[in-house]
Amino acid sequence: MASIVRAIPGRTPQCPVPGAASASFPSPAPVPGHREAEEEEEDNEQEPAEIHLCVLWTSGFLGIAYYDTSDSTIHFMPDAPDHESLKLLQRVLDEINPRSIVTSAKQDENMARFLGKLASQEHKEPKRPEIIFLPSVDFGLEISKQRLLSGNYAFIPDSMTTTEKILFLSSVIPFDCLLTVRALGGLLKFLGRRRIGVELEDYNVSVPILGFKKFVLTHLVSIDQDTYSVLQIFKSESHPSVYKVASGLKEGLSLFGILNRCRCKWGEKLLRLWFTRPTLDLGELNSRLDVIQFFLLPQNLDMAQMLHRLLGHIKNVPLILKRMKLSHTKASDWQVLYKTVYSALGLRDACRSLPQAIQLFQDIAQEFSDDLHHIASLIGKVVDFEGSLAENRFTVLPNIDPDIDEKKRRLMGLPSFLTEVARKELENLDSRIPSCSVIYIPLIGFLLSIPRLPSMVEASDFEIEGLDFMFLSEEKLHYRSARTKELDALLGDLHCDIRDQETLWMYQLQCQVLARAAVLSRVLDLASRLDVLLALASAARDYGYSRPRYSPQLLGVRIQNGRHPLMELCARTFVPNSAECGGDRGRVKVITGPNSSGKSIYLKQVGLITFMALVGSFVPAEEAEIGAVDAIFTRIHSCESISLGLSTFMLDLNQVAKAVNNATKQSLVLIDEFGKGTNTVDGLALLAAVLRHWLALGPMCPHIFVATNFLSLVQLQLLPQGPLVQYLTMETCEDGDDLVFFYQVCEGIAKASHASHTAAQAGLPDQLLTRGKEVSDLIRNGKPIKPVKELLKEKQMEK
Repeated sequence: MASIVRAIPGRTPQCPVPGAASASFPSPAPVPGHREAEEEEEDNEQEPAEIHLCVLWTSGFLGIAYYDTSDSTIHFMPDAPDHESLKLLQRVLDEINPRSIVTSAKQDENMARFLGKLASQEHKEPKRPEIIFLPSVDFGLEISKQRLLSGNYAFIPDSMTTTEKILFLSSVIPFDCLLTVRALGGLLKFLGRRRIGVELEDYNVSVPILGFKKFVLTHLVSIDQDTYSVLQIFKSESHPSVYKVASGLKEGLSLFGILNRCRCKWGEKLLRLWFTRPTLDLGELNSRLDVIQFFLLPQNLDMAQMLHRLLGHIKNVPLILKRMKLSHTKASDWQVLYKTVYSALGLRDACRSLPQAIQLFQDIAQEFSDDLHHIASLIGKVVDFEGSLAENRFTVLPNIDPDIDEKKRRLMGLPSFLTEVARKELENLDSRIPSCSVIYIPLIGFLLSIPRLPSMVEASDFEIEGLDFMFLSEEKLHYRSARTKELDALLGDLHCDIRDQETLWMYQLQCQVLARAAVLSRVLDLASRLDVLLALASAARDYGYSRPRYSPQLLGVRIQNGRHPLMELCARTFVPNSAECGGDRGRVKVITGPNSSGKSIYLKQVGLITFMALVGSFVPAEEAEIGAVDAIFTRIHSCESISLGLSTFMLDLNQVAKAVNNATKQSLVLIDEFGKGTNTVDGLALLAAVLRHWLALGPMCPHIFVATNFLSLVQLQLLPQGPLVQYLTMETCEDGDDLVFFYQVCEGIAKASHASHTAAQAGLPDQLLTRGKEVSDLIRNGKPIKPVKELLKEKQMEK
């Protein structure tokens, strides 16, 4: 039983009085309960998102559209050509990882083969997508257009006429891309059938769609999951908190982990998206670098810190808009939305004072329109934040609706009034009744409450002349009397009336906000972009990164004194190294050197610096010039998995085969110790065969860095001589029995692997090291290996 107002004769009950709030434009200062509201919002942002993809393939072209539940937005890709092997479609699937794939039941052989292969990947993590076939009639062009034009979209004002709605959608959706239109129509059919996100709602509640966005995969650099793993671009670890063990993973020591200094979750999401979409679009890359360079200037540090603080208040606007569309808005949502909009206005005012030559500042200054001020003003003047959080429902401020104010005054004045009514009721009751009270219960009305007397045992004893017995609760008998009936008729159900009227105000306010959903969506896009670039600028300042240059004519990379971004944070000292691969000389670099001399770190360093430049970040190097790199392939570590059912060497072969089959003259290939997983001769032969295959391509050979301990590759001259091959080694120096590592790359060939030195560092006994050297010398000189006599005697004595 809730909201009971009680009055007892001789005692005036205390009733909580709503705090008075000004109707003027309020300050965004925190109010009580704000911390709880933000914590609740953070939890909401952690909700797992699902992506539902619809795809059509006809005559060599793809039509793709997908629905993202995290922001209730439909994304589409204009009709794009694809190979019969559907490599473009595979790229899309790798990037967005859909929960389900919707397509037509009528497919050609190539698509059917692709879907069959996809369905058979039982080992796919975290889970292979569900493949759903719909009748081909559901993808008809005309019916798809009709679905799109007749849809109920929150971002289109109700005041628009049918013609205006068609014109508006035509400016957003490419109706000339017929496959895309059909894919969008099929996706809408699937969403309506499955009722994604509204499964438990009434059937007249449609799936919320807050916008249409275009996505493209042009100018993207191809990087597979193995490369992301071995370069430690992403690295997930189990969360150390016992409260979050079941909820997921946290980012470990990775490139994403050290660069992610975003203040809002949508900034973090965009940074992850940029990491999964490295690009060759020089205009986009330079626009990102311009912003980072601006904030690295010492005089702009204070501005960067102020913008970072404002971005901390940008919250999950799509989730709030989705709740508004479904009429599920929480009391805390209004405060979160108000602070988000108010912070967006602060970002706009700040960016107007910054150089408008930088496109991002200009976009924020122009596109954060006065609609934001209108939304903030409406929310600030209407919503009672303190009252809403206290009552856990939407409440309005005083002086907004005179009728609501009058009913609230009556409700607040009830205690003293009901005390007087209870005193008069007590005069008419039996003298055995010591006291009584008049209470108000929402939805029931006014009741007379008296204590249960010892003589009242049976239900018949509850009957009192002139009173209608209602119920017994907590040793209190509740009745309706003539006076309480008069109060019901006179005052009515005040609580419900107030709630209904405030709900009407909330609905009107929601309509005003939803009509401006497009502005709020744009705010989130630009704010998250600014958040990412501020995070990258902060990391560049702290770690001493420099701005890379882009040269489309250079088919490779040039790095001056580069550093490994992760290793330099873990090592006491780090020796920088340069790298150059461009033109027709030295396209294949064979790197030899002792174990633990830094070959693998050097390979990863080249890959990471190239990757960072291709996402628009400053890089850990004195100078870096990046050419048109279209892909990065690696064979560095074996990503073993029991579920794959493949041997370690087979995994190595798969990684190399992927590079051999897909690398172009613009690709960067990093290979470390390939061939060590099988017989030495066979492994050496395979490595030499792969390198000779690439060298035979001449000027079309990819840029290859190979680290190996197969010194026979050089000694037996298994590679053809020519300008395409360059031999590098890690500089070392022998000091007596010790081996000193300089970790410096130089031209040359290692004379030995110095495996015994590495074994000694690992703690192997001296006896084993001595015997190992003896066997190695015997094999090198072609002499037979004889067993040690002392060991034979020990075995005979044991027998």
